[in-house]
Amino acid sequence: MKNLTKIVLVAALKTLVGVGIAVLLCGRANAQGSGNAQGPANGQGLVTQRNLSLAMAKTIAEAALAACQAKGYHTTVAVVDRAGQVMVILRDEQATAQTVEMARRKAYTARMYRTTTLEFQKRTADPAYAAQRDVADILALGGGAPIQVGNETVGAVGSSGSSPEQDDACAKAGIAKVADLLK
Repeated sequence: MKNLTKIVLVAALKTLVGVGIAVLLCGRANAQGSGNAQGPANGQGLVTQRNLSLAMAKTIAEAALAACQAKGYHTTVAVVDRAGQVMVILRDEQATAQTVEMARRKAYTARMYRTTTLEFQKRTADPAYAAQRDVADILALGGGAPIQVGNETVGAVGSSGSSPEQDDACAKAGIAKVADLLK
């Protein structure tokens, strides 16, 4: 009888330890999953995501505009959020009127395609991808750059008023200004 009691107790203890480990592992998996921007695998619950602050968007726009002004260009800069909605537009006093819409569209394109518009311009020169240029608000012209935290695109910046390559450099200069905050 003693041996049977001992065997039952050992089996119960093993089961209890196994259940405890399973609960611990499930709790850890849920804790790791809750920080995931995609949310739980079953699609229930809240989704969390990183978003640009207005202060950061303004800093990016001001730095991009300053980079172009330092080279003698009169440009407009637009910053859009993760949804492609405008957060900030800054236009140099001498920038022409069409640069406002072009900067916005460059930022929107960079956000939606998660690549620079200079790269988008090159890629869509291929007839297999050319139809992407026909999507509303898309502009296949250098000067837009995505704002990323790791592989997550949280917004974009567009610059317009100089050459496509120079606009690209100014947009990237704006992002470089806040690079430490995007880690």
